[in-house]
Amino acid sequence: MITETELLAFMRETAYKPMTYQELEEHFHITDAAGFKEFLKLLNRLEQEGQIILTRTNRYGMPERMDLVRGRLQAHAKGFAFLIPDDREHPDVYIHANDLKSAMNGDTVLVRVSSKSPGGGKLEGEVVRIVSRAVTQVVGLFQHHESYGFVIPDDKRINRDIFVPQGAFGGAVDGEKVVARIVSYPEGRSAAEGEIIEILGHKDDPGVDILSIIRKHQLPEAFPEDVMAEAQEAPEVIDEAEIAKQGRRDLRSKTIVTIDGEDAKDLDDAVNVERLPNGHIQLGVHIADVGYYVRENSKLDQEAYNRGCSVYLVDRVIPMLPHRLSNGICSLNPKVDRFTLSCEMEFDEHMKVVKHDVFTSVIRTTERMTYTNVRKILQEEDPEVTARYSHLVETFQLMKELALKLRANRMRRGAVDFDFEESKVIVDENGKPVDIVKRERSIAEQIIEEFMLAANETVAEHFHWLKVPFIYRIHEDPDQEKLMNFMAFVANFGYVVKGGKSNKVHPRALQTLLEDIQGTKEQTVISTMMLRSMKQAKYDAESTGHFGLAAEFYTHFTSPIRRYPDLVIHRIIREVIEHGGTLPEDRQEYLASRMQEIAQQSSERERVAVDAERDTEQLKKAEFMLDKVGEEFPGMISSVTSFGMFIELENTVEGLIRLSAMTDDYYHFHEQHMALIGERTSKIYRIGDEVKIRVARVNMDDHTIDFEMVDMKPRRRDNGNGGGFEGAAGGRGGGKRTAKAGGKGGKAGRAGKAGKGGAAAARGGAHGPGEAAAPGAAAAGRGKRSKRSVAGGTGRSDTAPGGGEAAPAAVSFGFGSGKGGYTASGPAGFSRDSGSYRPGEGGKSGSRRKKTSASGIFIGGGSADEGAAPSPRKKRGGKGKSNNGTAAFVRKKKK
Repeated sequence: MITETELLAFMRETAYKPMTYQELEEHFHITDAAGFKEFLKLLNRLEQEGQIILTRTNRYGMPERMDLVRGRLQAHAKGFAFLIPDDREHPDVYIHANDLKSAMNGDTVLVRVSSKSPGGGKLEGEVVRIVSRAVTQVVGLFQHHESYGFVIPDDKRINRDIFVPQGAFGGAVDGEKVVARIVSYPEGRSAAEGEIIEILGHKDDPGVDILSIIRKHQLPEAFPEDVMAEAQEAPEVIDEAEIAKQGRRDLRSKTIVTIDGEDAKDLDDAVNVERLPNGHIQLGVHIADVGYYVRENSKLDQEAYNRGCSVYLVDRVIPMLPHRLSNGICSLNPKVDRFTLSCEMEFDEHMKVVKHDVFTSVIRTTERMTYTNVRKILQEEDPEVTARYSHLVETFQLMKELALKLRANRMRRGAVDFDFEESKVIVDENGKPVDIVKRERSIAEQIIEEFMLAANETVAEHFHWLKVPFIYRIHEDPDQEKLMNFMAFVANFGYVVKGGKSNKVHPRALQTLLEDIQGTKEQTVISTMMLRSMKQAKYDAESTGHFGLAAEFYTHFTSPIRRYPDLVIHRIIREVIEHGGTLPEDRQEYLASRMQEIAQQSSERERVAVDAERDTEQLKKAEFMLDKVGEEFPGMISSVTSFGMFIELENTVEGLIRLSAMTDDYYHFHEQHMALIGERTSKIYRIGDEVKIRVARVNMDDHTIDFEMVDMKPRRRDNGNGGGFEGAAGGRGGGKRTAKAGGKGGKAGRAGKAGKGGAAAARGGAHGPGEAAAPGAAAAGRGKRSKRSVAGGTGRSDTAPGGGEAAPAAVSFGFGSGKGGYTASGPAGFSRDSGSYRPGEGGKSGSRRKKTSASGIFIGGGSADEGAAPSPRKKRGGKGKSNNGTAAFVRKKKK
């Protein structure tokens, strides 16, 4: 019988020309009726999945041979989108809002590439077919309009409201947060239609805000009954007979400790160190053997696969495994026997691993330590705590010595270490935020971080050379274009990043730069821009290295309670050990076929977790600032965009000062310098500058905060100029909602006087509430995951499974600033969609006059010396040809 692999391989051959099913039947010599029936089923399935295409002449071919690209759609709040192709070598494709054909964020689609940039790097296309829908239900605010209603989605990437007919209200009333199931998807100008399937409560009720975020990201809460039944079968204690039967190495006599946060309940890693007679140091990292209790393809395993990882929200944890396992038999609780997988490493004086071993074991931890107490012993030398743990003080001092040497060795080889401050929102029993505290990165955290990194690298290399199927944590080299932009940016400050062969930059060069800028005023701006130039760490079945860690091999081995890839490799490790260092051929084939799928699913679930964690943190930070409107705070500029600048306060809360609120001058955004420069005063604002702000307003619908500068004088009005569009209210649209349209308007603001103000006009509708959920948007720290995670992190819950690529700073194909829920303009060259003012599109920055119509509306044209290339979109002929910004603005309003 013909297989899927054989059929696709045949169609990918260069000589293949589209064939009918009869011709394919003849080619593959299918003679019996049963085989023919199965073959037709295979063709139909592949065609439905978009892997092959059925032409108008009923011939089958490959999408890529017909200028079609299959992939996942990543929508933006402003309406445009990008296709993330299935083929990882294929560049992303920009899709204009008019070319989406009702496709929504996350949908799998087929896109026809319609134009390319001269260099072939930037592609633009249109959706030809929607293969599968990702959005089946929407969370939002219900609005009742007599005989019909609307659900205004919380997810700003869904930029059309959901129309709900009278009979589908499900008891919902105006102002309630609801979950709506989509019954029919939008077609043309008509809205999507839905029915209410769950009422979460009134939007102001306690707890409804977090519940809305949980439903928005479709996070599972309670475990199904069959999963709980399996969890109940797990034992509460381990008996001696079971230990003897398994032949595990007995480490119960060793001094092994866990070091975690005070509130941690799922303790999945323990460590021990000892100095050997030859002067070397032996490190043991012992990880809970979760795979022993969660068997492959069991109900527990399937549920863990679907969840992907535990999600750490501000006020709760949504675990990957039921508490009976995660807090019980799998948790390395003090002074009880637990099954573990151990990695022992012997380090010489140069911190090179001269000997290592990976094996199954049984341990009994001596003490459950906290980061605070270890810090008090090692840093503060607190007499009370030191006396209480006197029997462990020498052990901790040796741990400190080893950790600092490992870190120094890692820095020497070129690992990139971002030391951003992180915070935690403290909430009361009602979920109300009462404080925001900064997370410390003391020696205690560094000890665990270094030990977990060492174990992850050792395990990854060990199993790479065994050539068994495995899941690695990879971090690809930065995109050359982004890196070149970054190098040009740091050159403004007088720094040079040395490149290697073929202009490739070694991470050591970037770490050297971070060391050079330590303590300088530009430290924040350069660190932030470097982070944004990097790619996002992810899981993969192939080991291609980890750029941020400067590691050739890296995996996640240390957190099987809270991450599915760790659980998978634990099972592989135990299976390899049981078979004497190899796998049976059938298992080798089966596991090899599954690894990439598991890696991709885990990466996607991790992104969902990051987005949900960021959403809840943003929500609670906004709520925390509600009663501080009108108060003044010192802050630092954390990001500069074409529509304003983001200010970070000492408590890590971030807010936006809109360009329209900067009233002492007209400011132009300079992309290359990442600065706002005053037209008249030449005053410059750039990342890292300190400013004093006042909290102007807090928008709890969008979880955004607006600041204004203290003591900013109003603009000097010359000859009646300076009107333009004022307000620039970044709220939801001003157009009236109707039963048919159901869309959000893009209200730009109030028309002002003639004269100056072109920039303000262009900014008017630019910065509605945005969803910073680009693929790597914003490297902001996550509840339990760290900003340092561009390096992939240690794999601890508090140190990050993976890094984030912050949204590029107005670089082509970047998704805004990724800050505070706002989004910047669209990609360079496509800025007509965003409505944002961009240098190069509105005249030379700093020019005294801008092209305006008699009404004061900015009409474009001017010099393109700032590098804003004309759009590569095809001219469609007839209407829409004009480069007149006023006409474009009017057309946009009509839509």
